Amino acid sequence: MRVDLDSSAGDLHALPRFVRAGWQARRLFGLMLGLGALLLLALLGGIFIELFTRDTLWLPLLCGVAASCLTLLGASQWAWRIAQWRQAALDGKPLAGHATEWVQDEPAGAYDRLLDRAGDTLALWLERLGVGALWLMAASVLAMLLVDYGWNLNLAPQAIGQSAYAIAAVLLVVAFALLVLERHLSATDPQEWPEASGLALQLRITLASLLLAATCLFFANGEAVWPLRVAVLAGLLPALAALELLLRALLSVFSPQRASLEPQMVADSLVAGLLHWPPRPLRRLQDEMQQRFGIDLRQIWALGFMRRASLPVLSLIAVIGWLLSGVTQVPMNGRAVYEQFGKPVTVYNPGLHVGLPWPFGQVRAVENGVIHELATSAEGGASDDQSSADGPAPVSANRLWDASHRAEKSQVIASSAGDKQSFQVVNMDVRFVYRIGLTDQAALAATYNSADVPALIRSTASRVLVHQLAGRELDDMLGEARAQLGDEIGKQVQADLDRLDTGVELLATVVEAIHPPAGAADAYHGVQAAQIGAQALISRERGNASVTTNQAHTDASMATDNAQAGSAETLSTAKAADLRFGAELQAWHSAGQAFINEQYFSQLAQGMANAKALILDHRIARDEPPTLDLRTFAAPVDPGQPRQ
Repeated sequence: MRVDLDSSAGDLHALPRFVRAGWQARRLFGLMLGLGALLLLALLGGIFIELFTRDTLWLPLLCGVAASCLTLLGASQWAWRIAQWRQAALDGKPLAGHATEWVQDEPAGAYDRLLDRAGDTLALWLERLGVGALWLMAASVLAMLLVDYGWNLNLAPQAIGQSAYAIAAVLLVVAFALLVLERHLSATDPQEWPEASGLALQLRITLASLLLAATCLFFANGEAVWPLRVAVLAGLLPALAALELLLRALLSVFSPQRASLEPQMVADSLVAGLLHWPPRPLRRLQDEMQQRFGIDLRQIWALGFMRRASLPVLSLIAVIGWLLSGVTQVPMNGRAVYEQFGKPVTVYNPGLHVGLPWPFGQVRAVENGVIHELATSAEGGASDDQSSADGPAPVSANRLWDASHRAEKSQVIASSAGDKQSFQVVNMDVRFVYRIGLTDQAALAATYNSADVPALIRSTASRVLVHQLAGRELDDMLGEARAQLGDEIGKQVQADLDRLDTGVELLATVVEAIHPPAGAADAYHGVQAAQIGAQALISRERGNASVTTNQAHTDASMATDNAQAGSAETLSTAKAADLRFGAELQAWHSAGQAFINEQYFSQLAQGMANAKALILDHRIARDEPPTLDLRTFAAPVDPGQPRQ
């Protein structure tokens, strides 16, 4: 029963809680100092870790421990203030918190009156809450902020070193000390220290946080994921306790504290009371209702009937639910393999099917015509880029050589440099479009013969690519053989998948890009530019050589034609001379000396055509008169002109 100093309080020295108030206040102050030191160490460790990385196990652990220390610190300061009040009441000292008489000046305007009224209302509410409630609210809000700051369920496993075991051992030592204190408070007589049970409950939250933190540190390694999840989820316990303490502190405004009335412990957590073995949450709620409001839930007939009928009703619901586990609904884009006692019996088509309940009958889902796209790189299908049709293209659509892509994979391929063979490293983006076969046999094969279909296709494709690229050169793949490469790779991969009886059907194989690595793009551009320049020079010199060769062929052809024409002309002239000689010979045989004379005179006439000569022939006989052949001479005068 609470003591009111305004009424007849009786002899306070006869009450054990007042007699032990000074000792309790000193112990609580020491506990607050220890919790403050532990909280400071946790906050400093969190700040130090934040400087380097957030993706680590230490941050949620430290935030959870700091939050639990804050909730315990808020409850401890409330109990410390109660002990201080009892000590002051026992010593007869004046008690703080008496009602203050407010002297209000006449405000000048409406705005000033509004501000004064708001200030008076705020001061009144703060006075009703009290300093202890304000400290409890601040500690609760800070605890929830710490839990929210360390909340991260996407932490990746990583090794944390040998220092984790030493820190876990320190946490266990602190937890053992708090356990001794919790047992001592739980065994304390309520007449001697009424707030001991509430502090013991708050100590259980801190104990649970420390034990969970030590367990996570002991089992954390580079492979286990559950310590990370437990470390993050452990922050829910102090967060719920802090939320409850915040609500209790806010609702305490409806039960204002008087300076003459003994304070009451508000920081008594129902969430902390659930940490009890065996767990009895309803019993705790029932005791809380009876203690706070005087309501005995055991006297309500409806609740008793519900408690008695809950077991058969829940059993019936469990049996019906177990029987309904044999009803399976297969969607339109899927199929299912039905097993009876672990043996596949049939393949369910889309629709509603009834079989044996679990575990006698099980259903394994299988795809039904769903088409997938798979890249040879393991990072190609990690996530899909979402972009609007009117917006810019996603990063995965960038096919520039100076940018790396997730779906690319480096390959070593043969190339030629002049008359020498070499190797080059190129990035290839090869994609496969596949689906599970539409037959029942393909569905069974895909379900039982392969655990990871994409990984199987990717490994098979990598092996086939190595074999295919072993007999090809880079220049061939950059040309017309690129289209044939995709078909050959698809056929070979499909043959290997059929041989393994995987039930996978390849619909298309696309070689999207073949280019050098992104880091060597600039150098490759320079090499290509030099190669193109050299090829241009070679082509130009070959053109000049072709022009010179053609000109030489033309000149030789013209000389040959001229020589042939000259020889033909000479031959014709010789033939004409031969014919003329034959004709003259035949004429000489037939005419005799007359022909010779005729030829003589003809040649003589030709030789003397332009000469003025007088011919005297001694062979002209005396008896014969001279004869002149005037047939070849022109007349000295024109006979057509008249004479003078």
